[in-house]
Amino acid sequence: MGRGLVLCLLPGSVWAMAGMEEAIADVMVWVVLLVMPVVALYLFWKVHVLPEVFAEKYNHPQKHAIQVLCLLSLAVGGLLWPLAWLWAFTKPTAYKRAYGTDKHDDFFRKPDGEHSNKPIDLAIVDDELLLLKEKMEGLSQQRELILAKRASVILPATEEGTRA
Repeated sequence: MGRGLVLCLLPGSVWAMAGMEEAIADVMVWVVLLVMPVVALYLFWKVHVLPEVFAEKYNHPQKHAIQVLCLLSLAVGGLLWPLAWLWAFTKPTAYKRAYGTDKHDDFFRKPDGEHSNKPIDLAIVDDELLLLKEKMEGLSQQRELILAKRASVILPATEEGTRA
């Protein structure tokens, strides 16, 4: 125990093994020459497919076009990547007006999904109905809260009027 403590307190040149610096330098050279470029290329690739991942996650209707733009961005050194990023996060309002939905067709074709056995156009209408029902439930809950709030405000005012 005491001997290890003494070795740690001594200057580095006293307890370093001869040639250790050269061995460390040789390993670092191989790491810098072989491992770092591979890691850098992998990270570059992972960052450039992020818009594609987000488009897939949020069922963007133009996810295949975003995927192509990501691949083109890889080929031209990342110049198109900001466009793919913006495209993946924009809400395609004109697409919804034209096709009736803002989700990719794969969303409606999931084998385990609720629309798996229906044609696409019927599945789109059913999905819109589900969204409208959820919105109606939210609005009715909001209405109930407003009515409850008004009732609690009116009751104390009438109680004060009866006391006077």
